[in-house]
Amino acid sequence: MYIRRNGLLPLTLALCSTCVQADDVAKAVDYRHGLMHVYAYNVTSMSDMVKGETAFDPAAFARYAEDLAAATWLDLLAGFPEDSINDESDAGDTIWLDWDKFQKKYEALKAQSAKLRKVAAGGDEAAMKEQFGKTAKTCKGCHDDFKN
Repeated sequence: MYIRRNGLLPLTLALCSTCVQADDVAKAVDYRHGLMHVYAYNVTSMSDMVKGETAFDPAAFARYAEDLAAATWLDLLAGFPEDSINDESDAGDTIWLDWDKFQKKYEALKAQSAKLRKVAAGGDEAAMKEQFGKTAKTCKGCHDDFKN
């Protein structure tokens, strides 16, 4: 009873709630960073083949395209809660200022990645490289608009 009369219980609960919220934001940021690393690994691996920095292996390229397409279907947007805006992040404030545009860019990445997966499954190297260029352009477009 002493805790209730003193007001410490509500204060303690409020502080715990803030800690949980901060922890949730940190987890969301970790989640988006993790997805971005998955995107980067697969895009870089395919890019190295397209640029001739590594031998072009259609089967490996198709696996990278498959993994990229699968990763884009995870909910990246959940990794961008409004509370996660800070000066230390590469995520630009414009994400939250133009959320609709950000969502459209994400949908475009999903669509282009799905096309890349389909083209890569066909094994035509020229078509794979062409669609990879379109997919990479989608990635770059989002970075140009929304990455610090």
